[in-house]
Amino acid sequence: MAKLRYHIRFPEEKIPAPIIYEIGHEYKVVTSIRRADVRDTTGWMDVEFLGDTEEIERAVDGMREKGVLVDPIELNVVE
Repeated sequence: MAKLRYHIRFPEEKIPAPIIYEIGHEYKVVTSIRRADVRDTTGWMDVEFLGDTEEIERAVDGMREKGVLVDPIELNVVE
């Protein structure tokens, strides 16, 4: 099993949507929010995904399709 981390930025209109919840149910991944700052008009999260690498990649693509910006976190800076 892989453990990969991503920085997710939410456009204002996507902040109320339960995107992380949906991804955890639509794909075979376990999501863990490591850090977050979500406000009325801006939001970001550092999320750790646990699962098969291929399934994590599918989940990341799914988040992008839902309209959020997703970037990998290269180092284990979220502890």
